Amino acid sequence: MSIYVAHRLFAAHDRALAAALAERLAAKVGTEHVFLPFCDTDEEDLVAEVKGHRLFELDRDRLGRLDAMVALLHGPSLDDGVCMEIGYAAASGIPVLLLTTDFQTYSLTEDGAHLDFPDPLIQAVANHVIRVPRLGPPFSSHQQGATHYAEFRSRNLSQIDAALDTAVEALLELPAPGLRSTAHSEDSLVYVEGSPYAAWGHDHLARPCWDAGHGVALPGRFTATDPIAGALDDLTAACGASRLLADVSGPETPSGAALLIGAALASGVRIAAFHPKPTYTHASGREPNWRNLMIQYAVHAHLKDREAVQAWLAM
Repeated sequence: MSIYVAHRLFAAHDRALAAALAERLAAKVGTEHVFLPFCDTDEEDLVAEVKGHRLFELDRDRLGRLDAMVALLHGPSLDDGVCMEIGYAAASGIPVLLLTTDFQTYSLTEDGAHLDFPDPLIQAVANHVIRVPRLGPPFSSHQQGATHYAEFRSRNLSQIDAALDTAVEALLELPAPGLRSTAHSEDSLVYVEGSPYAAWGHDHLARPCWDAGHGVALPGRFTATDPIAGALDDLTAACGASRLLADVSGPETPSGAALLIGAALASGVRIAAFHPKPTYTHASGREPNWRNLMIQYAVHAHLKDREAVQAWLAM
């Protein structure tokens, strides 16, 4: 069994949490069957001519030979690299387990159905979602000299331990990988995914597609009566299109767009990211990246204006 642990890389506590999960998994299936990004790619000390691209290659190679994925997701702002990896695994028929200790749930309207994550696509592709939203129990008796901060820390650690142990047991019960979807629609169909962070909406990108004679598929999950069913329809449409045009504007690539980029990559769809005002990230020994490196190297074109969109559509 080969298991990929997808997690946010950019803070020590995120990496430590993922390492704790990987260690528990390795005790069950063996270290050689667990892949922990950053750790197993030796990211901090890796030397490569184009380091970010090399890291993408290493992660994608492992994504292509998995039996299961577990992804750690917390809070309303989800890591775009993790969401891209989830999409790649889901479109490849790999069972995905999601783990969260977020105490919030989300809905698309004030009285709408509650979702585990802000974008219903995330929940829709999961084989299993583990939610451990409450702190562990308080001390049975106040320990000598312990402050209420120490008790609060202990309750958080107990919550994490419960979540990780539950995840390990659930991972071992996931089904075997299924078949990768390879169906594609007519060559002229473009799936357009807007960004909730951008004021211009979907039409800003859909209009050039229509003007160029392409058919356009737009997301329906945000207005569907059943958001999960709508999300699965969106996934099918994006993986079946000839092209995916995704607006990745925002503090990070929107989680749904990131997931669709991963799914489209696994499905052989041509992908373009619209991102007119990038903010670059830098890390030791790595080239500047205009988006999470898993997004940057998954897409085939980076478009900064309407003219670039039109040129890409003409290719």
